[in-house]
Amino acid sequence: MARSLRLVAGSCNQFQLFGDPLMQCLAPRLSRAMATEVPLPRSSISKVAPVEFIHAITPERSPVLATIYNFPSMEPLRFQSYSADYLHLPLRRDILHRAVIFEGDGTRQGTASTKWRDDVHGSGRKIRPQKGTGKARLGDKKSPMLRGGGVAFGPHPRDFSTKLPRKIYDLAWRTALSYRYRRGELVIVEDGVELSARQQPRWIKKIMEANGWGNADGRSMIVTADTRHKLFEALQRYGEDGIAKTEDDVDVKDLLEMGRIIIEKGSLDRLLRSHTSDLNRKVPKAKYPQLAEEVVQV
Repeated sequence: MARSLRLVAGSCNQFQLFGDPLMQCLAPRLSRAMATEVPLPRSSISKVAPVEFIHAITPERSPVLATIYNFPSMEPLRFQSYSADYLHLPLRRDILHRAVIFEGDGTRQGTASTKWRDDVHGSGRKIRPQKGTGKARLGDKKSPMLRGGGVAFGPHPRDFSTKLPRKIYDLAWRTALSYRYRRGELVIVEDGVELSARQQPRWIKKIMEANGWGNADGRSMIVTADTRHKLFEALQRYGEDGIAKTEDDVDVKDLLEMGRIIIEKGSLDRLLRSHTSDLNRKVPKAKYPQLAEEVVQV
């Protein structure tokens, strides 16, 4: 036994170990290596990936081109470049669904109201004695079981509106416009869409049929900056072909209902600018009050 220990001690001397030779030689073999004890490679911590490699992984999306047309001749005028974050976003059905539900909840009036037995006018006297008549027991005449009484568990005025983060709602706006753009159903026209004085309301029906915007092709919605009286009146008369709305009255549901969207360029630009809160990626910084410097005069 002593000889075996001396052999173990001699084998440890060749590694220039100090202290107890038996423990120093056997401890590394008997101890279990833990995952937290394994040192990380220095290259993964100290070295930073080059900029070229980062751009190769996350390439920037190129802007998209949209054609600007003249109304009502629909003659192409020029091309307009838009950022891919505006008109080339991927389809997100979940975000569109949340936006439509949010808008629908906000439009509910919630004015339905009924009277409970305490709200009905009348006496609280018991109708008949509790016992002795052979009939069912009853309280006052305002009971929900009687005609003219209160309504049990009836509706009362309430607020149906729900909350949705502003960034999600703005993303839903641009997602709906991107969906229309990729399908070729977003027609951008020059500002000033209106029927001339000599054009009759029936002209709008001919324009719709000539461009494939009418009822047979899924109807269309024309979006303008403000109310155009002749155009709006004509589309009210021929509502089977489409509708006209101002940019303030349009929501996400309107962008998804009709067959296509005919929108003025100025209105489109204003709608895009007003729904870009989720694109603000600036990290907020802490603001410290500026300390007044005291000037010491010698």
